Amino acid sequence: MYEFKTRLKNSLILLLSLTLFIGITTAGWTPPSYAALPAGNAITDGKALLRYALPIDNKPVRELQKSIEDISNQLRANKRWSAVNNDLKKASRILDKPDKILASVPAERQVEAQQLIAQIKTKVDSLRELAEAKDKEKVRSERAQVLDLVGDLEQAMVKGFPYEVPSEYSNLPQLKGRATIAIKTNKGDLTVEVDGYSAPVTAGNFVDLVERGFYDGLEFTRSEESYVLQTGKPKGADGFIDPKTNKYRAIPFEVLVEGDKIPSYGVTLEEAGRYTDMPVLPFSSFGALALARPERDVNGGSSQIFFFLFEPELTPAGRNLLDGRYAIFGYVTEGKEVLDQLKAGDKIESAKVVNGLENLVEPTA
Repeated sequence: MYEFKTRLKNSLILLLSLTLFIGITTAGWTPPSYAALPAGNAITDGKALLRYALPIDNKPVRELQKSIEDISNQLRANKRWSAVNNDLKKASRILDKPDKILASVPAERQVEAQQLIAQIKTKVDSLRELAEAKDKEKVRSERAQVLDLVGDLEQAMVKGFPYEVPSEYSNLPQLKGRATIAIKTNKGDLTVEVDGYSAPVTAGNFVDLVERGFYDGLEFTRSEESYVLQTGKPKGADGFIDPKTNKYRAIPFEVLVEGDKIPSYGVTLEEAGRYTDMPVLPFSSFGALALARPERDVNGGSSQIFFFLFEPELTPAGRNLLDGRYAIFGYVTEGKEVLDQLKAGDKIESAKVVNGLENLVEPTA
C-alpha cells in the first residue's frame, strides 16, 4: 500500500514540475484515480515503440520482433539462457516460413524483403551460437542489429500513408511517413526518428522547421526540478513566425490512440474523457520528443519542443500521467548519453534531415 501511494505521489510531482517548467496550467485539473490507469505499455525503448507504431498487420513479423526483443528481458533476469534460446528457436521457426511474412509486402518491395529475411535468418543463427557460448555482451549487440533489420522489414510492409489528414490542416506541412534528424550539440550528437504515421501534422511542422535551419544555434533550457529538456524558442517570439504570412504558426494538438484509425485533433484525451486510452506513442521512453504549448492553449504549440528524460522511479513504465496531454511525435534513437548531459545554456549547433525528406508534404493552402 505504501508503494502504491509513493508511485502516485511521485507521478503527480513529476507532472506538476513539468507543468511549471513547460508553462502549461493545471488549473481545474483533477487527477484521475491511479487504480483506474491501465497497466499500459511497459516498453521503454524508443526504437521498439517506433516499430510497433508502424501501420502494418502481420502477426508473424510481430511475433518475430517480440521474440527478439524479449531477449533483453531475459538477459536482465540474471542471464536466463534457456529462455533466450527459446526466444531464438521461436524466431527461427517463424523465419522458416517466409511466405507468411512476405504476404504483407507490396510487390515492388518483395525482393528487398526477401533479402532482409535472409539477413535476419543469418543473424539469428549467429545469435544462437553466441547464446550457446553465453556471451552476454555479444548477444546484446547482435540482438540490436537483428531488430534494426526487423524494423526495415516491417517498414517494407507499409502500403502508403494509411489515412487522410483532415483538410482543415492542409495549410500546414505534413509528414506522410518517417524522417530521421541528425542533431549536433555542443555536447555531442543526437539522432531522432520522427513518426508521421502517428502525428503527421506535428512531425511535419518539426521537419519543415529543421529543413529551414530554424533550430540551428538555439539554446536548451532545463530546470533541476523537471525531467524535460526544452528548446525551440527564438529571440523576440514564442514560436515560429511564418515569413509567407508574417503570422505565428500554431499547431493543433494531435494524438493517435491505440485502435483508432486516425489521430484525434484539438482536444487532449483527458478533455475528451478518454482516461484509459493509450497513445500509440507513449511517454515511456527516455528521449521521447513532444511539442510544448502555451498556457491554457492546447492548440497553440509551434516551434518549442521538449525531450522527456524518463526516470523509472518517478515514471513507472506503462500509463504515464503525461500521456494524451502532450503531442509526442518521435524518439531519440541514438545519443541518449549525450541527451542526459545537456543542460540549460547548451546549444544545438545544427539539425539536419538525413532521411525521409521526401515524405514531407508542403502546405496546399
